[in-house]
Amino acid sequence: MSWQDYVNNNLVGSGYVRKAAIVGLDNSLWAKSADFNISGDEIRFITANIDNEAAFRASGVRVEEQKHIYLRTQEGAIYTKNKEVGGLCIAKCKQCILIGMYDTTMQPGACNDVVEKLADYLKNAGY
Repeated sequence: MSWQDYVNNNLVGSGYVRKAAIVGLDNSLWAKSADFNISGDEIRFITANIDNEAAFRASGVRVEEQKHIYLRTQEGAIYTKNKEVGGLCIAKCKQCILIGMYDTTMQPGACNDVVEKLADYLKNAGY
């Protein structure tokens, strides 16, 4: 399965994730949904600070030029919210980071569950 297939089928295709991306820990973009306009600077902030909860807590994170407020970190995943556009679940694997965005019509927990389960699968597969 290609990285794009994981985004299209496992994340966005679940119906619980509105937009998604898979990025390498080296800031490379592995795959993203067609309508996800995440910038290189936004990717670099996430990868540089994925293990630094304090950075997310202090400034939140910007994705698609929208600031998301840090909510919590749990079991290696970071959760954020933006009351106008929804929120994010960001999960680190061994070689990559999954970024799943839900919109205001979706249940945050369902998005989180989909992203976390794929992250667990990829970790177990060595990614």
